[in-house]
Amino acid sequence: MSESSSLCNHAKSCSCPQSTTQESIELFVSANHAKSPHIVFFPSGLGAGQLNLFFRLAAMLASRGCTLTFITIQPHLSATKLISDDTSIFFSNHPEIKKLNFEILPVTASKSTINVDPFMLQIDAISRSLVKLGPLLSTLDEPVAAMVSDFSIADGLTQIIPDLGIHLYILSTTSARFYSTVAYLPVLLSKNPALFKNLPGDIAIPGLAPIPKSSIPNSWLDNSPTNYVLTAFLLPNAESLCKVSGVFLNTFNWFEPETITALNTGKIRSSLPPVFPLGPLESTEQENCSQWPWLDDKPADSIIYVNFGTREPISRNQIIEIGKGLLISGHSFLWILKDEQRELFGEVFMEGVRDKGKIVKEGRVHQEGILGHPAIAVFMNQCEWDCVMDAARFGVPLLAWPQHGDQKMNAEVVEKAGLGVWVKEWGWGEERLVNGEEIAEKVRMVMENRDVRREARNVREEAEKAIKHCGSEKKLMEFIVASTQKIETASFIEK
Repeated sequence: MSESSSLCNHAKSCSCPQSTTQESIELFVSANHAKSPHIVFFPSGLGAGQLNLFFRLAAMLASRGCTLTFITIQPHLSATKLISDDTSIFFSNHPEIKKLNFEILPVTASKSTINVDPFMLQIDAISRSLVKLGPLLSTLDEPVAAMVSDFSIADGLTQIIPDLGIHLYILSTTSARFYSTVAYLPVLLSKNPALFKNLPGDIAIPGLAPIPKSSIPNSWLDNSPTNYVLTAFLLPNAESLCKVSGVFLNTFNWFEPETITALNTGKIRSSLPPVFPLGPLESTEQENCSQWPWLDDKPADSIIYVNFGTREPISRNQIIEIGKGLLISGHSFLWILKDEQRELFGEVFMEGVRDKGKIVKEGRVHQEGILGHPAIAVFMNQCEWDCVMDAARFGVPLLAWPQHGDQKMNAEVVEKAGLGVWVKEWGWGEERLVNGEEIAEKVRMVMENRDVRREARNVREEAEKAIKHCGSEKKLMEFIVASTQKIETASFIEK
């Protein structure tokens, strides 16, 4: 039986052990300390949320006795102060993890890609630079057993990994629902290459509920010659998935049971690798809300936390309407905004904020500390997946307003699991201007609905069970075993 098949069988038959898997892992690593697997993390790092997910998994594996090397991309297009600060803090807190810089070739734009998202151009630059990865790994003192990377550069990595003689695992930063849709793209487009040009209706995927046409990302429907999101980015990386050893998902079985089962039983594509639900992945850093003692003075379940991240292209007019809606709702709020967005509001609005809410400058926001605070009742967000998992861990219901990409499919998962409310009539961000009165109505509806908060608390209980019994620890154990078996096999062959 192949290693991938063995792992897949483990994934299908996961059952909670009588003793904690933490004890099993410690015993295993102790017995095999001389052969602790050397794992290399190599994220493309397109955004603080993605990078922090890799930091969380790396820290967890390092704490279990694995030898880790973390490769950072240099120069980095999205190297904001936030990412730089997070990176510095991570390596300062984890000196046992070796850091390597990977110098990429210059980012260039050809005539055919001149209007492409600059982040896609950076992915192209990373992919063109992968020929330098083997020589870089050869400088390490210990042989590498496995590499953990992301979907964005899977196609390029699967072309060089066989020559390196190591296993490749993909850490997915989205929901199992969206991952399964992307993984099925090769089948969909092989049947009809022009499928998304005039999409007739919902998309059928074996083993899953249909994907509504309205949930398909707009970028997939763009037929302009300068758009190569589907043909030159998503499709090649989706086709390469059958060549990786496994995919780690930041989700848990209870939260997405239908999708995880379909993926691990071959219903979607029989050639796909096994998936390992590791979530919700927890931060290893100590986070609290001491920077905002304002929260401590508020009653329990009295505040709506609003954060759409740093990259969402929300218009000036929509930001103003969100502000109006928060004030009209009558509920206290904590709102994270960019400097240029804060400047949109005049003195009258800011006077109202002083009484009912707090607007905080974007930056190093300790989101887990905020969501874990008893004053927080609801989280208004676009359904970025790392935010969804944070909300699940703390049982805070979401008021979901998807803006682009995977977020409508994520919102579907959120609503089905009972983690909040998806306002479908608002559509994608920028489809229409949602006025303040509409926003206020939905804020009141969620804030004043005890059933919504009760269902979210149930999600929290299930997330806690996943973490304690059949979640991260169980799957990490399987990963460590697989990587160690690779080293033992290589050592035997050398002898």
